Amino acid sequence: MSKEVQSVAVGVGGGVLRTPGFVDAHIHPDKTTWGSGWLSRRPAPELRDLISNDLEAQLAFQDGVEERAYALMSQAARNGTMAMRAHVDVGTQIGLRNIHGVRAAADRLGSSLQVQIVAFPQFGLLSNPGTLDLLRASLREGADLVGGIDPQSLDGDLHAHLDAVFGLARAQGRDVDIHLHDMGSDALAQLREIARRTVSEGMQGRVTIGHAFALCDTAEPDLPRTLDALADAGIWMATCALGADPVPVLDVLERHGVRVALGSDGVRDSWSPFGTGSMVDRAHLLGYRTGALTDAELERCLRIATVSGAELVGVPEVLGFTAGGANRVEFAASSGAQLVVDRPAPVRVVRGGKDLVI
Repeated sequence: MSKEVQSVAVGVGGGVLRTPGFVDAHIHPDKTTWGSGWLSRRPAPELRDLISNDLEAQLAFQDGVEERAYALMSQAARNGTMAMRAHVDVGTQIGLRNIHGVRAAADRLGSSLQVQIVAFPQFGLLSNPGTLDLLRASLREGADLVGGIDPQSLDGDLHAHLDAVFGLARAQGRDVDIHLHDMGSDALAQLREIARRTVSEGMQGRVTIGHAFALCDTAEPDLPRTLDALADAGIWMATCALGADPVPVLDVLERHGVRVALGSDGVRDSWSPFGTGSMVDRAHLLGYRTGALTDAELERCLRIATVSGAELVGVPEVLGFTAGGANRVEFAASSGAQLVVDRPAPVRVVRGGKDLVI
């Protein structure tokens, strides 16, 4: 690591460690099977296969979106997550039902969990006619941010896709969060174009790129100038430390000033049988996948799962954490580093000065 990272966790004696609340910066609660029956998954060699399998699964679910989303979101809250950014599918195939279901689940949880909803055009934006109108409607009916997905490889036109996403964000005064799975020099060029658009729209600090796998390859010659462009535009990267997918070299992103948040992505859905809804587990995976060894490196993962996510989503009660404060999570652990390695369940979650009960 290029510099020492101070832990956000505070030991209070008796083997109790207190931390800020956790923030899941990238999750898909509308797709989950959490609390439902087992879903057997089919092989999916390409992204389009994963998307096709997902749509088929969603259309076949017996349990409604609200029930499944509530089961996962309440599980996350019990495990210390105080806020999340939920990417929720919008498209002509499903209309706005997922937006309505996740918003209803969030309303049931009330102050236990702050939920931002990204209107996510997973099945295509311009390549799926009618979806842009649905995205616009979703912002009136429960969505908070404008989403996008692989503007060039999936939607077929980088500039038209970004015109639509940034145009809608500008018209509605919303932030932007775009999935980008592509890799290589072409993907880096897309990222630089998103950075350029961000600056030209005056949206510095209000744009996030989810996954951004292209930023994980330090052998790419255009990586340094791409990271500099993202940093100048205040663009966040949301990583999920998924099984076989690339993870960022955190030291490299830090040196260039690109901020990183952490999310669960899909939990027990058609994309993956894995996931628990616990951001302690996710911090553990980030540490494992990035080769964290020292206490400072492990504690950095804890910071990314808490304070960094709160900076992105905007959660004052997490950013204002103190050991004796009204919003905290308590664990049986001696340090933040041990917490990330052992990944225990919380012994107590305190919200608004009261024990969380869901």
